[in-house]
Parts: sequence; structure tokens; C-alpha cells
Amino acid sequence: MPGPGPHMMYAMGSGLALTSLTDGRFSPHHTLTYALNAFFGPDIGSFSEWLGSTLGFGKTFASALADAVHHPFYYVLILGLPLCFLYSWVSRFLIQKGVLDSVSGVPLTKKQCLLLISAGSLTHFFLDHLFEENGHSTMYTWVLSTGWWESRAPINPDAVVIVGFLCICLIGGFFYINRVKPLKSRRTQSYQSMILILIIASLYCLWCASQIYWVNPRRPAVGEEADLGVLVFLTTYFFLPHGLCIMSMYPKDLDAYQIPR
Repeated sequence: MPGPGPHMMYAMGSGLALTSLTDGRFSPHHTLTYALNAFFGPDIGSFSEWLGSTLGFGKTFASALADAVHHPFYYVLILGLPLCFLYSWVSRFLIQKGVLDSVSGVPLTKKQCLLLISAGSLTHFFLDHLFEENGHSTMYTWVLSTGWWESRAPINPDAVVIVGFLCICLIGGFFYINRVKPLKSRRTQSYQSMILILIIASLYCLWCASQIYWVNPRRPAVGEEADLGVLVFLTTYFFLPHGLCIMSMYPKDLDAYQIPR
């Protein structure tokens, strides 16, 4: 599986991109918290297991911890609450001591830390699922299983019509929402465009699932492509963590976040 380098560099690079695009609303404190949880977060149990065996403390408790927290969601459920208090305190300490810069001059709140911890955990498994177990991880195997590999996939006319219709609705709806001289703000346009994508993606996944799991015998949903697995994987491990990072950003109006002097 990927080591500390890829986990840290991928998350830190994503954080720096958000910092540049948001004029500091995603601060270095966000990037550090996000990167640490993407790198060390779910592996903290494995590290504890190694440390316990090295120091001769035994592996029973450490092994149980490793198995429990090395999971994209259990890590957050088990350690999310105590860690959000810890990271929030560390952020405040670093600002007060002038160790780590923050464009806003405001430490991370516990809610922001919890969002970043969740994003880091999902980002960690984005790389793990793709590059561990010699390409035979449970998630990656499921993603590929939603494709058609038995023989050359037949082209079903109904699949062409439905997939084509959904793609036309996506492009046509995007043009309509973002047409020239609209009466809506850009923020509203972006929100409505996202809702459109979610609706089309849900219908697309519903079509794929119906052909894979409900029709007997099974039919190729979109030729040989594993579209259902790809969409679910990207939504869970790519778009969701970046969405959580965006949700953790400071608001444009920081008055409610100012540190009492």
C-alpha cells in the first residue's frame, strides 16, 4: 500500500490548491490537519501495533485498535471526537506562539477539525483502495465487478437511449443554468449545477444497478464499463473528502471566529 510520502504529498498538494483558490479561507492549519489525518490517521492503529511489539508491550490491544480504526468511517467514529479537541487546541497554540501562519489569524474550531479528520480518513483510503493488496483490495475488486468482462459486451439499444438521454439532460441542464446574462448569482448557479449533477448521477447509478443486480440474467449496463463502481468510488473517496474540506473553510465574514483579546 502507499507509504507516508504519497499520502502526505497528495493531501498537502490538495490543501495548497484550496488555499490558493480560496484566498486563505482554507488556511495552512486546514492543510496540516487534513494532511496529518490522510497520512497518519487510519494507520495510527498499525503504528501502535508495531510500537507495542517493538517495546515488548504485547500486541493484543494494539492489534484490536489497528483493526478497528483502519477503516474510512470507523476511524472517525472512534477517534474523531477526541482528535477534534486535540487539533483545535494545537491550532490555537500554534497561532498564539506564532509557529504556523494563518491568513485569517483564527484557529480551527472543533467542527472544522472534525470535517478535516473525516476528509483525511477518506483521502487515505482513496490511495489505499487503489494501490494495496496487489490490486485485489475488496473495494477495487467490487469496482471492477460492476463491469462486463465475460466476453465482448453486447450493445443494448435501451442502454444507448437511456445513457444518451441522461448525458443530454446533464449538458442541456448545465447550459440552461449557466446561460448568458442569467438572473441568478454565480453562487446560485454553482449550487443548482451541483444539484443537477447529483440527480443525473443518481439516475445513472440506478440504471447501472438495475442491470447488474436486478435483471436476470445480468446485462452490461454501459458496455464493458464499470460505471457504477467508478461513480460510487469517486463520490465516496474523491468528491466527498474535497467537499468536506470546502465545508471546513472559514466564512468570508470572520467576525464570529475572532479570538478574544
